[in-house]
Amino acid sequence: MLKLYYYPNNASLAPHFLLHHVKVDYELVLVERESEGHKSADYLKLNPAGRIPTLVIDDQPIFESPAICIHICESYSEYELIPEIGGPKRPLFFQWLTFLNNTLQAELMVRYYPHRHTNDESNIPNIISAQDERIADALSIINDQLDGNEFLLGEKLSACDYFLFMLAEWSLLLEKSPMDYTNLAMYLNRLSENPSVKAVCEFEDIDLRPFKI
Repeated sequence: MLKLYYYPNNASLAPHFLLHHVKVDYELVLVERESEGHKSADYLKLNPAGRIPTLVIDDQPIFESPAICIHICESYSEYELIPEIGGPKRPLFFQWLTFLNNTLQAELMVRYYPHRHTNDESNIPNIISAQDERIADALSIINDQLDGNEFLLGEKLSACDYFLFMLAEWSLLLEKSPMDYTNLAMYLNRLSENPSVKAVCEFEDIDLRPFKI
């Protein structure tokens, strides 16, 4: 039995999508962020970084959302959520997953937690403004990639799409929403009808109406 330590609409969302997609038996363990559950001694034994998510497989904990996603994909390769080894799309899978994690997600974290990146609170408005521009640049790159492509890698759904949907949901509150980009908006509208997206978002109480066009 797989065990996913999660919090609603957190970085556990993409792994949650994947676990639902591959139809594996898994247990969800809610980490109470409000009471600093992710900083508790018991949780830090599983994830010394004190972040969410953590996936436990046969007493082996794995942390970092992209690593968990890759492990799920490779463990259930019959679902073809990661291109096969040696296939032309496999390097693109890692390229886009890394871009999503290292660029878009990283910029979003600075945008929403600017106080972690300055010792002078008077700088926070400038940090937020700069981050809005950087996030817009990242979303524009993704929008261009989706020109003529049904999914991020082309014609086939991959774990990258689930990861992108998670980050797009976090981006809805920005002045320039993902839904302001033509290709990205159509793509997100389609993904909002994906059975795993619908089921997991219903469970985590995430409103999908902003993705409708």
